[in-house]
Amino acid sequence: MWGPADNAPAALRPAPLIDPFQRAITYLRISVTDRCDFRCAYCMAEDMQFLPKRDLLTLEELDRLCGVFIDRGVRKLRITGGEPLVRRDIMHLFRRLSRHLKSGALDELTLTTNGSQLARFAPELADLGVRRINVSLDTLDAEKFRAITRRGDLSVVLAGIEAARSAGIKVKINAVALKGVNEDEIADMIAWAHGLGMDMTLIEVMPLGEIEGDRTDQFLPLSVARERLEQRYTLTPLPDRTGGPARYVRVEETGGRLGFITPLTHNFCESCNRVRLTCTGKLYMCLGQEDAADLRAALRASPDDALVTQAVVEAISRKPKGHDFVIERARPAAVPRHMSVTGG
Repeated sequence: MWGPADNAPAALRPAPLIDPFQRAITYLRISVTDRCDFRCAYCMAEDMQFLPKRDLLTLEELDRLCGVFIDRGVRKLRITGGEPLVRRDIMHLFRRLSRHLKSGALDELTLTTNGSQLARFAPELADLGVRRINVSLDTLDAEKFRAITRRGDLSVVLAGIEAARSAGIKVKINAVALKGVNEDEIADMIAWAHGLGMDMTLIEVMPLGEIEGDRTDQFLPLSVARERLEQRYTLTPLPDRTGGPARYVRVEETGGRLGFITPLTHNFCESCNRVRLTCTGKLYMCLGQEDAADLRAALRASPDDALVTQAVVEAISRKPKGHDFVIERARPAAVPRHMSVTGG
């Protein structure tokens, strides 16, 4: 049974979630599935073993947990995966969560997607109050795209992006910088994205989960990428903060915004305001640490939210100051779980 909407006045709500370093936790990323219709070479193994469906939280349970976090001051929800839009009946969850936008309890409901299902779902997402999304796209070369994703069709993703833009959703492109793969087209991708009014963010490869290859062969420091970009573009630092890890510049020649997410060459943890909930109900206080809280057990132990709220508060009290990402041949994965399990 779906839980009731939380319409309690702000003055009557419980205390917000504050971690040991006095950071308010206002942003929850929720993975709704570990499954994906792509197998991106830097993210997944070719032959992934996905979780049994019985291990996943139900959509009703995900809705209930989101309500607990919103009640404690979370103002932004990002739905992730895997690929979130491949989960069966996922729009039921978006419909339920949209009530928090209407009540004013939530500032933003958004998602990160590979774009493969966007043409189908973009109009309803827009109707439900989704105003912006992130689309993961590492190349505009169709053959290279199929090689990176091991099965994706670039034309389908581009059509999805256009469907989202046509529905009034603001799209940001996320591109992982891959040495020897897409480093020579980053500048052109920026021109393409900005030409369509889309922001773009570059991301360093993150050492999560074992894959067939060696990530040290994939790793391109964004300091190097930025130096190359400055041979073509004028990059003006911006004070913009979106509550995320990106540092932003304005590309003067295009007028667009470019972000850099550098988990390996520059620790971005000092202002971290987020936690991550997996599709099995584990709450990770840090992407790069293994410590987690089992919210599924607390959720299923009682029909009211007292136990799960207690578990959330206790977990936040253990949130670390930052991550310990390292990328080297002797240590190919900083943590054993894949990004698709934690939530991208």
